[in-house]
Amino acid sequence: MVEVWSPNAQGSYGSTFLRGAYTSASGGVAEFQTIFPGHTSDSANHINLMIHTSSTMTGAVSHVGQVFFTDRWTDVVGMYGVYAQNTNARMLNSQDPNYATAGRGGYNAIVDIESIHDDWPEGVVGYITVGVNPSRRVTV
Repeated sequence: MVEVWSPNAQGSYGSTFLRGAYTSASGGVAEFQTIFPGHTSDSANHINLMIHTSSTMTGAVSHVGQVFFTDRWTDVVGMYGVYAQNTNARMLNSQDPNYATAGRGGYNAIVDIESIHDDWPEGVVGYITVGVNPSRRVTV
């Protein structure tokens, strides 16, 4: 099971929004829909992930991490709508130690973004592959 959480457009976390858990298909693929997260002042723009080894959130955890967005996409999205109301100081990917950790060993923690119909205000679709060792155990 993949547990995800992220801040809203203004960069605020909440216990009742933008949180979810998704079971993976037989091939290990999990898909979810969410908004482009707003940036917080204490880290680069990201979505949090926790991978559970069973189909429940009470199972052991094999991975805790973050997936990130390019600074340019965060800049572009941040100019529009409710995102423009985000008053948090901005941390770039290069300034975030968690981003550096996520990219160690040749891994790429950046979500690949494509705009819908070549007109991003209509929306974007993001893709990323996260490889996880299911026998690894992480203490949370």
